Amino acid sequence: MTRRTVAIAISVPLLVALWACAILRPVPYVTFQPGVTVDMLSRVDGHERIQITGHKAYYDTGELRMTTVSVTRAGSSVSIFAALQAWFDEDDAVQPYSAVYEESETEESNEKESSLQMVTSQDASEVAALRSLGYDVPLRPRVIEVEKDMPATGKLRKGDWILAINDTRITDAQQVVDLIGASEPGRDISVRVRRGEKRKTFQIAPRMVDKQVRLGFSQGVQYDFPFDIDILIDPEIGGPSAGMMFALAIVDTLTPGSMTNGQHIAGTGTIDDKGNVGPIGGIQQKIPAVRDAGAKLFLVPADNCAEALGADNGDVRLVRVTTLKDAIASVEAWSEDPGADLPSCEKE
Repeated sequence: MTRRTVAIAISVPLLVALWACAILRPVPYVTFQPGVTVDMLSRVDGHERIQITGHKAYYDTGELRMTTVSVTRAGSSVSIFAALQAWFDEDDAVQPYSAVYEESETEESNEKESSLQMVTSQDASEVAALRSLGYDVPLRPRVIEVEKDMPATGKLRKGDWILAINDTRITDAQQVVDLIGASEPGRDISVRVRRGEKRKTFQIAPRMVDKQVRLGFSQGVQYDFPFDIDILIDPEIGGPSAGMMFALAIVDTLTPGSMTNGQHIAGTGTIDDKGNVGPIGGIQQKIPAVRDAGAKLFLVPADNCAEALGADNGDVRLVRVTTLKDAIASVEAWSEDPGADLPSCEKE
């Protein structure tokens, strides 16, 4: 064997090993890829995704799809190969890790925040949907904990809605604090609550504790819904971006007839309790996801329109929305006539 042959025999494996190390070496980047889409008018495990208790529900055909983005998790890394692959893929994106996550952020902390955002988003979507249908959904003080060996013990319960103290109707939490604080220790005050479907009135004598007049319960402010709405979604999915689609699905389920007219529609956007639709991240990955899922109309938050135009949408029509009212009107108009004049995302 010649020296040249020996050198080649030694160097080739070394080069392969070096290339392998380079390809697999983690780099400080985050990749974004099209994620799953979920039809909120579908069933999961034999149950409708939008569950209504205490009101008639109207389940029909068509699709209202929420969208997701698959993102590198906090605390994780990607290889040079994966980063380059995402860089060259039209539907994917790459960003520096520091632009997406805080240095102290972990997978666990990120999941907790994402789960909280999802719960908040569902509450806001339910309120927005109900208010769009004319329901009153007030914020009311509610008992969230009753302390042991205090005047309220054995009388008030966690979950009681506080309706009145003495003859004063309660509309906000500060009233509860002020009225109890102004009462005389040892002298009964009347506390009226709603527990389930029943109203109850209790006579409770407050006690002075650490120079404060107290009954011994803590309160929180929550929405008082006229009936129960539950949204069935995979707990692995988090964040606030499905709010608008949740609200649309709730409105469709609570009203006779099909909002979609059997068509396949998708969208994204946060929502607040007043029905305002807000921007989200990953719009350029969400559009390919719905394109591949077969949707023909995609509802885009107005503030995301410019970015959305950079995605390959195929034959999916991109419609601009700023409120839940806009979204409902556009879905209904397009479902009746796909050529309808709608507020579309357009280049300026």
